[in-house]
Amino acid sequence: MGSTTDKVQGYANQAAGKVKKAVGDAVDSPKMEAEGHVQEAKGRAQVATGKVKDAVKDGIDRL
Repeated sequence: MGSTTDKVQGYANQAAGKVKKAVGDAVDSPKMEAEGHVQEAKGRAQVATGKVKDAVKDGIDRL
């Protein structure tokens, strides 16, 4: 995947995770709330991966 794809999917997972956490809290579902935390963390990791890819590409371009 490209860096932009990683970041877009990451932001989408973060948003979906936040929604799951809120719904899980609202309906008193610890399982759904936990799934939201996991999905949000996955999104943060995807965004970080995209940023690292950008940094590596920028470093290579400077050579």
